[in-house]
Amino acid sequence: MSDRQRHNGRELLLAALAHEPVPTVPWVPFAGVHAGKLTGMDATTVLTDANALVASLHQVNALYDPDGQPVVFDLQLEAEILGCELAWANKAPPSVATHPFSNTKALPDALPERHQGRLPIVLEAMARMKAAVGDRTALYGLICGPLTLASHLRGTELFMDMFDDPDYVAALLAYTTRVNERMAELYVEAGMDVIGCVDPLVSQVSPRTFRSFLDAPLRSLFGGLRERGVLSSLFVCGDATKNIEVMCQTAPDAIYIDENIDLVMAKRITDEHNITIGGNIPLTTVMLLGSQQDNIKWVVDTLEAVDPHNYILAPGCDMPYDCPIDNVIGVAQAVRDPERFRAVVAHYQAPEIDYQIEIPDYASLRKPLMEVFTLDSDTCAACSYMLSAAQRAVSEMAGQVDMVEYKITVPENIARMKKMGISNLPCILVDGVVAFSSIIPGNRELLSLLGHAISRRRG
Repeated sequence: MSDRQRHNGRELLLAALAHEPVPTVPWVPFAGVHAGKLTGMDATTVLTDANALVASLHQVNALYDPDGQPVVFDLQLEAEILGCELAWANKAPPSVATHPFSNTKALPDALPERHQGRLPIVLEAMARMKAAVGDRTALYGLICGPLTLASHLRGTELFMDMFDDPDYVAALLAYTTRVNERMAELYVEAGMDVIGCVDPLVSQVSPRTFRSFLDAPLRSLFGGLRERGVLSSLFVCGDATKNIEVMCQTAPDAIYIDENIDLVMAKRITDEHNITIGGNIPLTTVMLLGSQQDNIKWVVDTLEAVDPHNYILAPGCDMPYDCPIDNVIGVAQAVRDPERFRAVVAHYQAPEIDYQIEIPDYASLRKPLMEVFTLDSDTCAACSYMLSAAQRAVSEMAGQVDMVEYKITVPENIARMKKMGISNLPCILVDGVVAFSSIIPGNRELLSLLGHAISRRRG
């Protein structure tokens, strides 16, 4: 008898979100554009063609045996409807290329309608997946959270606005929350079991800023869903350790975290609020670049360390397109039968790869060097906006500063990160010293720092 025959994944997941005892830990693969890899289709095709999307989602369901799965993982869907131009890629979701409110503080008021943008594709895929697997698999409708959506509309100016014009930021977030509520309404009508508010930039603000700008919007969103009998989740990327408590206070049914956060520590906080936590298989070092044994070992070690109550096993965020299929199958197998697979990897040790990394002699460089370490600025919103802030500052310094980005999708860059003692991403270093970690700097702040670095050289 198969695992799928022994249990109903949807019932298992909904029980975990309702804080009920469950016989096994539920498993949710966040296979966004990775779903396309299973059918040999690129990211753009999967996100613009309902038939391609549905076919890929069926492969996710068949190969990875999920208890829950998202229908689409695209944080640019709403932005496109609201006037942002997108840059498309073959192996990643599109990125926001223009910010329609970067040069104006006018406030939009239009809300998405089901016929706009790519919403017809997504709503069709939701309806078809609900009919096909909705009796046995919980389906997630993911929306772009209020802060990240506001940054799509306003750009990096938003972070300076928080200091210079907080009333405007509050008004803009009130609008993006209404967009969230509208998207949630459409997704619930399409049959989604869980509405996931994905707001990566939450990790880039302080608890004080969170309380000032996001507490009321998120309480409103989650409270409204609860009144309708709909389950909710709050997804965050990056090192949001400082914000776990304030996130819990907004009362979602679950919080999902990535590899930057200590899962055991975070779960102690979420358990105090009786909130389910999900995560946080490392996307790059384990899922993308690791072996199947690495993935199995991560699962069995985590299930040993974490109380299974109020826990959902999941990747730290949207899985990279090129995650080896065998790695994800290994995760699915291990979560179903951890005792068996604990024995499989009992004597496994990951091979050590020694990359010869040269660290610059910063003092001898002709110009200050700004290094930006990212998970992947093409797919990670927080990484993208931190890189944009760095690029803007370098441009304004008119050739007085050099800059390089290190994406940890490359093994050598992981080795560089470890050698330099970097523990959290994204981050900015100036002349080898961490200047900003999981905080997107304002332009004036970054320019001042670079100015001091230039002065030291001239000194």
